[in-house]
Amino acid sequence: VQLQASGGGLVRAGGSLRLSCAASGIISTSIARMGWYHQGSGKQRELVARITRGGSATYVDSAKGRFTISRDNAKNTVDLQMNSLKPEDSAVYYCWVYSTYDHVYWGQGTLVTVSS
Repeated sequence: VQLQASGGGLVRAGGSLRLSCAASGIISTSIARMGWYHQGSGKQRELVARITRGGSATYVDSAKGRFTISRDNAKNTVDLQMNSLKPEDSAVYYCWVYSTYDHVYWGQGTLVTVSS
């Protein structure tokens, strides 16, 4: 299984970025949840948002109202629209898949840098 993430970059505070991740090597019905984690410098990896196959989304408090996660089951993709970005959102963002057979997969990470 491979997770290919894209969309990171440098943006000014208040700007927007859209992260995308495509999962390959796994059938759609084997993907229970998809999501995004981030890891700031010197910090632990933390959940940003995740979404079930049925579209139920969960967000970390800091992302509520600013970020929107979406998923295309047919394409095995998950996107994260990030608006009103803040410098504290700067981190490496990792795509995440939790399978129906209790296995976790991680993408390679994409860097998001928000300048003040």
